[in-house]
Amino acid sequence: MSFPPSGEYIESIRTPTDVLITEDAIKRLLLSPAFTTSFKRVSASHGLAMPLNFASVGAELNVLSLLSVLNFASGFRVPLHVATGRGAWDCMRAFVFSLFITSSSEEDLLSARGIQSISQGKVAELMGVNIHVERPHETLQHVTIGELGGPLYDLVKLVTRVLNETGEILVNMGYPDLGFFVLEALKDGHKAQLSKGDHADVEFILERLVRAFPAFQDMAVVDGQNIFCFKKALFLIHAISIRFGSAEPPPFPIPSTAHIPVFSDNVLPSLLIHLGVIDMSGSPKLSSLFPDIGSHLAALLATAESGADVAKKVPPKEGPVVTCDQAYILRAAAIDACELIVEVAHKLDEPSLEWLAEIDRPSVDMWLWAVAKDRPDYRKLERFVLRDTVYF
Repeated sequence: MSFPPSGEYIESIRTPTDVLITEDAIKRLLLSPAFTTSFKRVSASHGLAMPLNFASVGAELNVLSLLSVLNFASGFRVPLHVATGRGAWDCMRAFVFSLFITSSSEEDLLSARGIQSISQGKVAELMGVNIHVERPHETLQHVTIGELGGPLYDLVKLVTRVLNETGEILVNMGYPDLGFFVLEALKDGHKAQLSKGDHADVEFILERLVRAFPAFQDMAVVDGQNIFCFKKALFLIHAISIRFGSAEPPPFPIPSTAHIPVFSDNVLPSLLIHLGVIDMSGSPKLSSLFPDIGSHLAALLATAESGADVAKKVPPKEGPVVTCDQAYILRAAAIDACELIVEVAHKLDEPSLEWLAEIDRPSVDMWLWAVAKDRPDYRKLERFVLRDTVYF
């Protein structure tokens, strides 16, 4: 499929879908104790703190960029929890930290050439996962054979492919690492902003990232309609703003990201479905995915119960497996829902909740993503599953 027109990447992300999202459902969420008592605290939990000793700002930018490229594997949440005790994001963070810690002047695993040549075995080793499964021998009784296979082997193949592909592109373009590419995009984006204004820097950076790397080309044609999400590229731009925006002076141009769409994965739409904002009942393609939706809505919108955090120690339950088309429809619906959530919040006249007029799309994204981990009952909620993707 074709890329969006130049200069219209952000606008192209806002794609209406056929699911029902009503203002009443949004108000119900915004005024619920679940939202009002947790938003300010939870939306600040971005998960981007990195306890690493970087030699330079450029080295940190490179690590953050690689972490964004690898910000996927949500479909492997359950096997990752079983194998490592961590979910997808925490596993990818730990993996990138391992790349950093084990790199040396002789073998820089974070460089363009390092990720271009990294092997599946090395990826599995640094992720701390077993990529072998055992099966009975065809002829010898009581003998088992270990062979490559299983869901985590599939994940390792995806991670290795993304790293090798990204590294090869960087090498061919003459960049020593991904951070250098991103730094150049930030500087050129700043020039575009000075000449054109109106958030031209974010448009420029987003387009450069998406056009250069397949791992950022998060788009599809569904029922004849183009759907653009660009979750990981948007996440990277916002992560740069969070990590480096408060420095005085900033080490490089920092784009303003308050206006950008949310970074839609499987968490945002799944949680918005459970919280009654996205209504799939009228969609033949989607209505059967979450059959028990609505039965626990009152409890989910109430204040979180205090007590033992048992849910964190129990592997989550696998959610409904979806097709690629279904995933794009749901992710697009979450983008539209969060857009409407901000619009409704800004016009609500609630004297005790004046702060609702200040929320923006990234903070709504961060609340949804973080609250899904924050509450034990939310951690138990099913999320839809798509494994054969490198976009979320």
